[in-house]
Amino acid sequence: MKFRILLSLFALFAIGISSFAASEKSDGELFNTFSIVAYDSANGDLGVAVQSKAFAVGARVPYARSGVGAIATQATTNPSFGPRGLLLLEKGLPPVQVIDSLLKADERLAVRQLAIIDARGQVAVHTGDSCIDWKGSKAGAFYSCQGNLLAGQGVVDSMSAAFEGASGELAERLMAALEAGQRAGGDSRGMQSAALLVVRAGGGYAGFNDRYIDIRTDDSKNPIRELRRLLNKVLAFNAILKAETFRNKRDFEQMIAEARRAVDLDPAGGYNWYQLGCYLAMADKLDEAKKSLKEAFLRDEYLILTARSDSDLDNLIHDQEFRKMTGMLSTK
Repeated sequence: MKFRILLSLFALFAIGISSFAASEKSDGELFNTFSIVAYDSANGDLGVAVQSKAFAVGARVPYARSGVGAIATQATTNPSFGPRGLLLLEKGLPPVQVIDSLLKADERLAVRQLAIIDARGQVAVHTGDSCIDWKGSKAGAFYSCQGNLLAGQGVVDSMSAAFEGASGELAERLMAALEAGQRAGGDSRGMQSAALLVVRAGGGYAGFNDRYIDIRTDDSKNPIRELRRLLNKVLAFNAILKAETFRNKRDFEQMIAEARRAVDLDPAGGYNWYQLGCYLAMADKLDEAKKSLKEAFLRDEYLILTARSDSDLDNLIHDQEFRKMTGMLSTK
C-alpha cells in the first residue's frame, strides 16, 4: 500500500516536472533585468554582468567564450540563445547576423531582449516591442548596456557613464556599471540575484578553462553588494597569485605591494594578511611582518599551524614574539 502511494506521488511529480519543462521550453523564463556585455581591447577579456529581481539570474542570462564573444539573453529568456549564439559567432557571423539567425524562427521575439558582443568588440542588441517598459539599451565603444522593466532610461545611461569612467580590469569596470545601474533605480521591482562572468583564454583554475571570473549570488536582499564582496575576494586572490610571479626574482617590494592590494580588497581574509606577513619577513621587515601575522591569526587560527613550518618565515624562527604567537615558545 505504502509503495503504491509513493509510486503515485512519484508519477504526479514526474508529470509536474514534465509540464514545467514543456512550459519552460515554449515560454521561457522571465528575467526582466539590466545587464552589460563588454570587451577589453587591451587583453581580449569578454564579460557579462547582470542583476534581476528573479532567482538565479546567473544560471540563465550570461554566456561567454574567450576569443568568441559574450551574450546576455533576458526579458522572456531563451537560454538556448547563449550556446547557439556563441557557435554562430565562432563560425564568423557578426553579432547582427547572429541575432537575425536566432530570432528569425522565434515566435516570441517581441518579448525577447538579447545583447551580443564579439571578440572584435562589435555589438548588436534586440529589444522586443512587447518587453516591459522601461526597456532599451545604450551602446558605446566595446560595450552595450540594456534592460527591461527598469526604473527609467537613467539606469542604462548611468551604467554607460560608469563603465566608461571606471579604471581597472574588465571585471571591475563591469561591476562599476552594475552598481551605477542599481543606484539609478535598477529593476523597478527590486533586487534578488546578480552575476558576473569574465572569460580569458587559459584564465580559469590552473589554466584548464577560460572562466577567469565566474561569480554569482542567487538569492539575496542586496545581491550587488554581495557580488562586490565576492569580486573583491577573487581579485585579492589574483593579487596574491601575481605576487608569486615575482618570487624567483626575489622582488620582495612587488610581492609586498600585491599583498597589500589583496589586504585592501579583502581585509577579512586571513590568508591575505598571512601572505603579506610572509613577504615582509622575506624582506627582513620583521616588525611589520609580525603585525600582519597577528592580523592573520586573529582571522584564521589554523594559519598558526602553517606558520610553524613555513620556510617563508625563516627570518622569524628565532624571534621570541613570533615563537610565542605560534605556540613554539616552550614554557616551564
